Amino acid sequence: MKSNNLCVLMLGGAKRVSVARHLQAAAARRGLTLDVLSYELECSVPIASVGRVIKGLRFADAGVVDDIRHVISSEQVDLVLPFVDPAVEVAASLAGTVNAFVPVSDGALCRVMFDKGEADGWFRAHSLPVPDRVELPFGASSLPVILKPRHGSASKGIVVCRRMSDIPENLDAPGYMAQKYIDNAEEVTVDCYVGADGRVLSVVPRIRLETAGGEVTRSVTVKDEALMELARRVLAYGEFRGPVTVQLIRNRKSGHTMVMEVNPRLGGGVVTSIGAGSGIADMLIGETLGERMEPVDNWRDNTLVARYLEEVVF
Repeated sequence: MKSNNLCVLMLGGAKRVSVARHLQAAAARRGLTLDVLSYELECSVPIASVGRVIKGLRFADAGVVDDIRHVISSEQVDLVLPFVDPAVEVAASLAGTVNAFVPVSDGALCRVMFDKGEADGWFRAHSLPVPDRVELPFGASSLPVILKPRHGSASKGIVVCRRMSDIPENLDAPGYMAQKYIDNAEEVTVDCYVGADGRVLSVVPRIRLETAGGEVTRSVTVKDEALMELARRVLAYGEFRGPVTVQLIRNRKSGHTMVMEVNPRLGGGVVTSIGAGSGIADMLIGETLGERMEPVDNWRDNTLVARYLEEVVF
């Protein structure tokens, strides 16, 4: 750390302007300034309005780890945060090998979570409740069924099949996972933070009220102990560390709640839980400084956050 100054490197944080501002505010509460860098494929992205963009390689490129390692060293980066799925495994490979705090879960665990088929097996192996799985190919007796790309994100490629005619032609069966579709279901996102020592420090459920292009635009926190306890059960297994987003689904009729997926990174709508007082931004800055953070459970219930578009002119 430079004198009274921290530096965060966001990996794929192109649109995460609000998160950057929350981190800067958390640093300011400690009398520090926070420089924001973001590793991107192009420079004309919104995060440039609050920081500096470093044009880099694709996260799948062979040389990306060494390139980011060089950036961390040359820019004296203190904190590294991945914001997109491909960047998480890159960050995991850097953790413990660079002079910066990289709050990320175990790399092998991340790879499991980014494969919906493997993740479903992991949940079942740990006796976590999940929707019934449907083997491909399936017949009419299995309907309704939801088809999910095993390596998809942001709801892209998901197909709900209520009739056999809904099944896409030439479906790449090995690339998909099928589950029984739950009518009248409510999806719940739980923003979590696990400390470097493995303690669960924050668990905040929120309900997505509106989405656009896979991004939540309106969401509200809900202090529901059953949801929080199920998220804690998920976090109790494996080497989860740092920000973790747990996706749950609840049957409105029966109240039965199940695990859909786990994203071992900050979710795009985490600004809702931060706004409700989850403490996640302070935990990131505090642990970067080597502080021992304490759990936060006095966050505000029924906090609604509405997100909007803002232009950046280049």
